[in-house]
Amino acid sequence: MSVQDVERVGFVREWTEWHRQKEAGLAGPHGFLAITGLHWLSDVPTRFEDAPGAWSSTAEGVVVELDGDEEVAVDGQVVRGRHDFGVLAERAGVYVGWGDAVIEVAKRGGHDIVRPRHPGNALRTAFTGTPAYEPDPRWVLSGRFLPYDTPRPVTVGAAVEGLEHVYDSPGQVEFRLDGAVHRLTAFNGHTPGALMVLFTDKTSGVTTYAANRSLQISAPDAEGTVTIDFNRATNLPCAYTDLATCPLPPAENRLPVAIETGEKIPLERGGRS
Repeated sequence: MSVQDVERVGFVREWTEWHRQKEAGLAGPHGFLAITGLHWLSDVPTRFEDAPGAWSSTAEGVVVELDGDEEVAVDGQVVRGRHDFGVLAERAGVYVGWGDAVIEVAKRGGHDIVRPRHPGNALRTAFTGTPAYEPDPRWVLSGRFLPYDTPRPVTVGAAVEGLEHVYDSPGQVEFRLDGAVHRLTAFNGHTPGALMVLFTDKTSGVTTYAANRSLQISAPDAEGTVTIDFNRATNLPCAYTDLATCPLPPAENRLPVAIETGEKIPLERGGRS
């Protein structure tokens, strides 16, 4: 076996473990596939079939009013009667225990929502995995991070019609592919200094999910160099369920090339293994 073959085997092994962990989070007992409802709160206390209590959105924040025989766990403490969650920050969330379920209380696009997550949800229990292209080192590209002088707010659409998200963009990521230069508007990633891009390309709606894919990029080095591994382009939760509020890519992130790697259309949306 050549050195190149050994390196490729290691590359595939690392990708496979990364993808296994990603899938485990998605299909965990309280992952996105466990969501049974997306409930938009108003100032009128409302009950939902898949959650305890009557929920409302007030000037002071989210409130739940539990009946005498109902209780939930908030921060490990049993709560009965009325509970005030206060005003939630955008994209923040609180997870409330209820039996073997978890009730997500969150704010998305300026609106308070409740999303119950039940381990027995059929979407979760029937999940067998997400199809993906075979990992290929040729899709690992070197690029440059082009920072803005100050972060710029960028408004993007959402999987839910009429909803918008606003993210601060620290700059753009530039890379060369097949002789052409491309730039993607980047948002902040999961860790300090890391980046995240949302994009579509010529495979979108053909072999990959039409609305969006997401890619995490490690923090740039001192010279601004970044590694862009398109093998790790993933579906967002909206690719699996209509009960997600995922952001859509900025218009400039619609790549005019086919990124034939990463995750494909989920089986739940008619994709093929």
